[in-house]
Amino acid sequence: MSFTKFSQPCELKAWQELSEIYETKGKSLSVKDEFAKDPERFGKFSKMFRNFDDSKILFDFSKNIIDEEILAKLVEIAKEAGVESLRDAMFAGEHINFTEDRAVYHVALRNRANREMKVDGVNVAPEVNAVLAHIKEFSEQVRSGEWKGYTGKAIKTIINIGIGGSDLGPVMVTEALKPYGKADLTMHFVSNIDGTHIAEALRNSDPETTLFLIASKTFTTAETITNANSAKTWFLETAKDSAHISKHFVALSTNSEAVAKFGIDTKNMFGFENWVGGRYSVWSAIGTSVALYIGYENFEAFLKGAEAMDRHFLETPLEHNIPVIGGILSVWYNNFFGAQTHLVAPFDQYLHRFPAYLQQLSMESNGKSVTRTNEFVKVSTGAILFGEPCTNAQHSFFQCVHQGTKLIPADFILAAKSHNPIEGNLHQRMLASNYFAQAEALMVGKTIEQVKAENNPEMLYNHKSFSGNRPTTSILAEKITPAALGALIVYYEHLTFTEGAIWNINSFDQFGVELGKVLAKAIGKELDAPGHVSSHDSSTAGLINLFKDWSA
Repeated sequence: MSFTKFSQPCELKAWQELSEIYETKGKSLSVKDEFAKDPERFGKFSKMFRNFDDSKILFDFSKNIIDEEILAKLVEIAKEAGVESLRDAMFAGEHINFTEDRAVYHVALRNRANREMKVDGVNVAPEVNAVLAHIKEFSEQVRSGEWKGYTGKAIKTIINIGIGGSDLGPVMVTEALKPYGKADLTMHFVSNIDGTHIAEALRNSDPETTLFLIASKTFTTAETITNANSAKTWFLETAKDSAHISKHFVALSTNSEAVAKFGIDTKNMFGFENWVGGRYSVWSAIGTSVALYIGYENFEAFLKGAEAMDRHFLETPLEHNIPVIGGILSVWYNNFFGAQTHLVAPFDQYLHRFPAYLQQLSMESNGKSVTRTNEFVKVSTGAILFGEPCTNAQHSFFQCVHQGTKLIPADFILAAKSHNPIEGNLHQRMLASNYFAQAEALMVGKTIEQVKAENNPEMLYNHKSFSGNRPTTSILAEKITPAALGALIVYYEHLTFTEGAIWNINSFDQFGVELGKVLAKAIGKELDAPGHVSSHDSSTAGLINLFKDWSA
């Protein structure tokens, strides 16, 4: 492969030089003082992204604990770690997921410029276009009412059954783009094997007007197929004839044999290749639910916004590259300041599932401890990503962010234009005031002298002071449109890519999710069998036996 190979990130020359800078000034750098010294700081450390439709998103990195020397050294680390060569290898279709011998080519799914993009010598653009054409035709049939259920009624309810990326991506995007959704189309997303999830989705659904999307690449994922079979049983209790399945079930899968065995007409199957990882699959056939809900034209804009950020990431020098800057700042806090978490707080209720989506993207990608050279990594890797929409989050965990003992780097996301400008846009102005104030407060803090000046009793001086110098990145979009959301997701995709490249880990496998599933299959057989078990440690055996007794 053509990308740079090295062993441990901490052995990079630039990393060692940055360690010295951290000790001499980095750990004591005051962002508030840096603003006082440099009135041009905001302009120097903020980047404007222009989307394909000329809409804009501003990424303000100026409230981070950096100066020009520190940022330059972080860029140098990225270059020395081979971020550029690994990026280029990914866009060239090379098998950078070396543990599974696969290309990592989700970027080809949003190739709306129709560039030639090859994997193993084959241009995949025609295949991608064919799937998108199928999605377009199908979504327009359903949305227009041309697609009818078995009794001749139009579809009113869509239930997407998947798990992981087959659920997190579609549910997040449909929620984020709800203003663009078809108002008379009810959407449900079922992922949990807990019977409550499928039961609640079916409770008010009508078999005559419900369409199920079964999202599983292999069509063997245990949780998804169990839920799909329960949905089929529910449907046939009313429809009676299995021939009617073809009008109410479609498959987002590549396993035509299993799809046909389930009873789904393979004409109603939407495929994608093994170079599409689950956490990147919303751009693929897995996004069919999104196209059904917001319409294909908006889905296309979503893809084009993603493509625009791809081109920025591929073509922009690292020192001005927005996702790269986000990634190297994450490395800076994780590995030099010892930060263990990363907060993403959208000031937008429609983005309420965005942090959960980013959790999989970040933590499944970079929750790794072995390098690409097959050694245990000597530095901290993936941060614990969390978040909730503001302003509600300000009343739950922001206390810890402001005054806790842990450094929690935070991203704040806001749109200038609301989809719901009620009360003369009063709500959006109040929301914005909190967005600006929280980032400023985290930076400037509150000194003991200020607390004293407020005539507080001496016993409260320490309690009411704030250390400040808590880093934030402010992301301000004009409006959360399909294009803006596409670009925003890809910003975090390539930020995560940059982290993994610097840490020298494979960000594209996920063996960590397998062991628990394997053990669950074995325990499942024990739960089906009569009697107590003794084949586990005493805790596991005791819990299993108590469950069997109580659930009987």
